[in-house]
Formats: sequence, C-alpha cells, structure tokens
Amino acid sequence: MLSRRLLRNLDFVTIATVSLLIMISLVIIGSATHINTPSDDRYWYVERQGLFALMNVIIIFVVLNFDYRILGKFATSLYGINLVMLIAVMFVGQSALGAQRWIQIGPINLQPSEFSKLIMIIALADLLDKKKGRLYSYKDIIPIFLYVGIPFIFVLKQPDLGTALVFLAILFGMIYVAGIKTKHLMIIFGSGLAFLPIFWHFLKDYQKMRLTVFMDPNVDPLGSGYHIIQSKIAIGSGMLFGKGLFGGTQSQLNFLPENHTDFIFAVIGEELGFIGAIFVLLLYFILLYRGIKIAGSARDNFGTLLATGITSMLVFHVLVNVGMTAGIMPVTGIPLPLMSYGVSALTTNMVSIGILLNIYMRRQKIMF
Repeated sequence: MLSRRLLRNLDFVTIATVSLLIMISLVIIGSATHINTPSDDRYWYVERQGLFALMNVIIIFVVLNFDYRILGKFATSLYGINLVMLIAVMFVGQSALGAQRWIQIGPINLQPSEFSKLIMIIALADLLDKKKGRLYSYKDIIPIFLYVGIPFIFVLKQPDLGTALVFLAILFGMIYVAGIKTKHLMIIFGSGLAFLPIFWHFLKDYQKMRLTVFMDPNVDPLGSGYHIIQSKIAIGSGMLFGKGLFGGTQSQLNFLPENHTDFIFAVIGEELGFIGAIFVLLLYFILLYRGIKIAGSARDNFGTLLATGITSMLVFHVLVNVGMTAGIMPVTGIPLPLMSYGVSALTTNMVSIGILLNIYMRRQKIMF
C-alpha cells in the first residue's frame, strides 16, 4: 500500500483537472447521444463511458502502488506484445469506416493502436535511457527511428494515419529531450518535408481527399468536406454563451457526424459557446503544463522521458483534434483526450495520467 509520504506528494492539481475533464465529457456525451443510442437506454453511451472511467480509476490506483521504474524491465516484452497486437488486427480485426483497427472481445471493441501509443512511449523511454549521452551521430539515431518505424508502418497499414502521426510526435518530443543535436533534428525535419510529395502517392484516396478538402471543404461539401463544414457551423453558431446543453441543433438533429467521438469539441462549442470552449481549453493547458513540470521534476532520466512522451502525445491530440473541428487542421480521426467517447482511448489516457502521477509522487524534490 502507498505510504502517507507518497500520498502527500500526489499531484492534486492534475487529479482535479482530469476529474473535471471527465465530468464534462460525460455531460457532453450524454447531450450528444441521448437521441441516438444503440438501445432503448437514452444514456447508454454515458453509462458505458462512466463505468470504464471508474474501472480506470482502480487501474490508476494499482499503477500508483508500483514504482514506475519497473516499467523499464518490461519494455522489450511490451514492444513485442505491441507488434503482435498490431499484426493480429490485420488478420482478425473488425472493419469500420474504411479501416481495420478494432478487435472484438465479447461486447467490447478494442483498438490496439490506441494502446500501442503508451507501449511505444515506455519502450522508447527505456531505449533512449540506455542511449543517454550517445545521440551525437546518425549511427546512434537511425536505430531509434527504425525501432519506432516498425509499429509505425503496421499502424499506417490499417490504415490509421492519425495514430501514425502521433507516433512521430512522441518520437520527436522524446529524442529532443534525450539530447539529440538541433542540427540533426533540423536535417531530419527537412528530409521529411522533402519526402512529402513521394508520401502523397502512398496515401489512400480518402486520405488524399481529406487533405484536399482541408484546403477547400466546398470541393466535396456532401462528402469528405461535410464533417468540417458542419463542425464549423456548430462552433460558430454557439457564439459567446452557447445554445445550452441538449440545445445544439447541429448535434441534436444529427447534422454533425461523430459528435460524441472525434467531433465532440464542436458540440462543446455549440452548446457551451466560446466561454465553455475556452474553459475546456484552459483545463487542457493546465494538464499539459503539469505534464511538463512532472517531466522536469522526475528523479531520473527514464521518468523524464516517460513524462515527455506522454505529454507529447497529449499535446498532439489536443492541438490536432481542436484544430480539426475548427477547420485549421485536416480530419485525421484523432480523439480528444479524456473527452471523446471510446474505451481504448480512455483507458490509454487514464493509465498515462496514472504514470504521470506515479513519476511526480516519487520525485526527488518537490517542485511547483
């Protein structure tokens, strides 16, 4: 059991912030889905999300009872399990919305690519920790990119471009903190930009269309551009104070697709208005700020890398999802952390928060 000293070191700001985000999430999911559920229960989605949120609280408590450094001992095994899961999706996965990403386990659809983000963070943190002080040449850097590149390709094959891009955000955030030279980082970025015209030819037709409608949604207003157009209408119509819970026309009348998952921020903008949207963004800012502080106060390099990877993942998710709903980012299918409906994403994010709390709780010095 946790000692009183460790409990006193818990990051209560992060706990309060996450609790508020989840409570807001349940209210918004209820508003977005109460007239469109797969059963007679109007709040089926809310009850399901709430149940798994409570289950994840128990998982977090279990996570806090173990020193986070033990994760490094299982990094190689976790990396192998990750590859097995991603390969299994290719053969026994369930298809939905043009992608084969889910594995059916009883009544639950699990998305291995969601769990693979956290596994990749743990495995990469262990690898970079072992290479501490040895990231000064391409001979040292290239194996790291290959290490991440293998699961990256499997995820891209599903196809799940959004999650694949999250891998890159995690990778660049962690190698930067690990001490890669700025010169090498700029050369890698430049090479990536130069490769984009070639990468375009490997994209699926629907992915190319998403990038096209990002520039001009009216190219296909009833197809690929429909999501962006309806999302911008929803956010804009909310104005300053919103239309009130259960009062959003775009969401309630089902004009806004995926209103409880990828486009839940548009529901917030429509029903809670600019004030509500800013409040939610403020909560995310606090959470991400605490993630950075936890990375800086970790007792060892492994803890710093873990916290950096988790924070990089959350930053990318928030920026891309909010940008996507506002029409300033392409539609990629990336959920809003702790807010969008989804068992796999919620579990990944909650366990990640548990690891952050674990790192902060066992820090050497108390930092604020």
